[in-house]
Amino acid sequence: MSPTNELISFLETHPDAQIVMDADYRILAANAAYRRHYAGGRDVVGQTCYAVSHGYSRPCDECGESCPLAASRASGESHRVLHLHHTPRGEEHVDVELTPIVGASGKVEYFVERMMTVREASSIPAMTGLVGKSTAFNRMLEMVRRVAPSGTAALLLGESGTGKELVAQAIHQQSGREHGPFVVVECSGLTETLFESELFGYEKGAFTGANQRKIGLVESASGGTLFLDEVGDIPLSLQVKLLRLLETGTFRRVGGVETLRADFRLIAATHRDLTGMVERGSFRRDLFYRLSVFPIHLPALRERREDIALLAETLLTRLAPGRAYTLSEAARARLQAYDYPGNIRELRNVIERAVLMADGDTLLPEHLPSELANDAAEGMPGVDAIVPMETAELRYLQWALAHHDGDRKSLAEQLGISERTLYRKLAV
Repeated sequence: MSPTNELISFLETHPDAQIVMDADYRILAANAAYRRHYAGGRDVVGQTCYAVSHGYSRPCDECGESCPLAASRASGESHRVLHLHHTPRGEEHVDVELTPIVGASGKVEYFVERMMTVREASSIPAMTGLVGKSTAFNRMLEMVRRVAPSGTAALLLGESGTGKELVAQAIHQQSGREHGPFVVVECSGLTETLFESELFGYEKGAFTGANQRKIGLVESASGGTLFLDEVGDIPLSLQVKLLRLLETGTFRRVGGVETLRADFRLIAATHRDLTGMVERGSFRRDLFYRLSVFPIHLPALRERREDIALLAETLLTRLAPGRAYTLSEAARARLQAYDYPGNIRELRNVIERAVLMADGDTLLPEHLPSELANDAAEGMPGVDAIVPMETAELRYLQWALAHHDGDRKSLAEQLGISERTLYRKLAV
């Protein structure tokens, strides 16, 4: 059975990379855009999608990843996932959308897979944007990809230092407002007297010292995105003013009589437990519902431990762009064994200090703060909660590697496994 000529002709001229597969994951056809961006000169027809995209010998769902074809085959519906694919340019984040096609028999006979490379995130060190490749990072990135094209309000939830502003910028860049302004409102720094004048602006003569009209942040964000950072820090007395803006879509400058219409995409962020604050009466329930239409959890660094070395290398690139610093294996192991209560912000401080302490181009354990060594000496990191077996094994190996000063050969010998097997387990 082969795809109809009409289907192949339609896909061939489509600008997005697409392939046609059968129910056994076999690629039956690939359009020009796919051959150009993902095939890398290979003839992929006749091969399985999981072998081409991942180098797997088994389907994705048997290798710990979500498989859109398996899900679509079971439900008969379209499915969308975010994967890391092997491409001619290296490993890339790819947004995959799979659609079942009903054939002449009246049953699903083919599956069309559409692929789009995610430009806002990288799986290798990069000078800008989001960087990561762990399961927790990819789960967050998939949520970002889903909400970004819509006008829906997004609420970013996570500990301090997890990169909420970078994620907000990624949503803005993938939206229809990417050419408009991205305006940040630091809610934790707004006092009651400043709130209205900063957000809504004021007219000349509205109060003492108002010598000319001032445009507020809401008006400055017109046509773009308004990012309310640390929205949980807004005092209860001021929350009603924000709620009124969100409910009516209008505002007035302080001292003004003209009603102005707001035109912005809203993204809010907080490290606080807003649900608990609502229950305690310190955050308005109606405002919470307005903000939390699409919540996104930003994982703490200890939840994406396999990204630590990648982020460290990224920070080295960004902090010292003209210098080719490298991490020694011992330093890498010690970095990965630490829990980072300050998350990425703390990791950045650690790397910046190490750069200043190093005289050469290699960062060694002695260039790292003493608390990292103490944490590794106390025992395995982050074992206070039940975690999947693969995660527990990874954490143990990272802890053990730190105690071997990054010597993989020595650790592999003590564990009774090959160095290649140890490398593969650490790269999960």
